[in-house]
Amino acid sequence: RAASTRSAEVEPRRATHTRAETRLLRAHAAAPNGAVNTPPRAVVLVEGVSDRVALHTLAQRGGRDLGAEGVEVVAMDGITNTRTFALRYGPQGLDVPLAGLYDAAEEAILRHGLAAAGLGAALDQDGPSRLGFFRCSADLEDELIRALGTEAVEAVIGQAGEAQSLGLLAQMPAQRGWTREAVLRRFLGARSGRKARYAALLVSAVEPGRVPEPLTALLARV
Repeated sequence: RAASTRSAEVEPRRATHTRAETRLLRAHAAAPNGAVNTPPRAVVLVEGVSDRVALHTLAQRGGRDLGAEGVEVVAMDGITNTRTFALRYGPQGLDVPLAGLYDAAEEAILRHGLAAAGLGAALDQDGPSRLGFFRCSADLEDELIRALGTEAVEAVIGQAGEAQSLGLLAQMPAQRGWTREAVLRRFLGARSGRKARYAALLVSAVEPGRVPEPLTALLARV
C-alpha cells in the first residue's frame, strides 16, 4: 500500500475535459476554419476571430501561409477557454507546441488556464512569454491604433466607406470627452464582424517597421 501511495504521488492525475469543454471542442471542430483532421505542427491560441485574421494577414504579408506550414490558429471564443484548448492540444493532449496572444488585463486567466492544462511554467514570472504567449498592452486593437496613429486609422476607416459612421459615433453624448483613440476602439467593437474586418485592413496598412511587437514575436515563434 505504501508503494502504491508513492506511485500516486509521482504520477499526478491528468486533467480531463468537462462536458461543457467537450461540447465547445466539438463545436470548434465543426465550424469553418475549425480543427483539422491531421495533428498540426504548432497551435496558436488567440481570444477571437479578429486576432486570427490579424495573424494570417501579417503572415501573408511576409510570404507565409500558416495553414500550409501546419500552424493552426485557434480562435477560442474568449480567454476563459484557454484550459479547454491547451488541454486539447498541449502536453496532456496532442502534445504539439503552443503559442498565443492575450490581453494584459487577462493575464491571470491565461496563466491559470495553461497551468491547469499541464503547463505549470505559466505561473512563473516570465512564464507566458517563455511558453510562447505574448501580451498586448490593452488588446490587439489598441496595439494597431498605436502602431498606425489615429489619423492613419481614420483614413483606413474612410477608405472602407465608414467615415460617416465613425463621425456619428464620435458625436454621441456618451462619447463626449473621449480621446480619439477611445472612440476608435469603441467604433471597432461596436458592430459584429467589424473587428475582424478591420484587423485585416489595419494590419495591411501598418508600415513594416511599426508592426506591433506581440504579433512579430508570435510569428517568429511559430
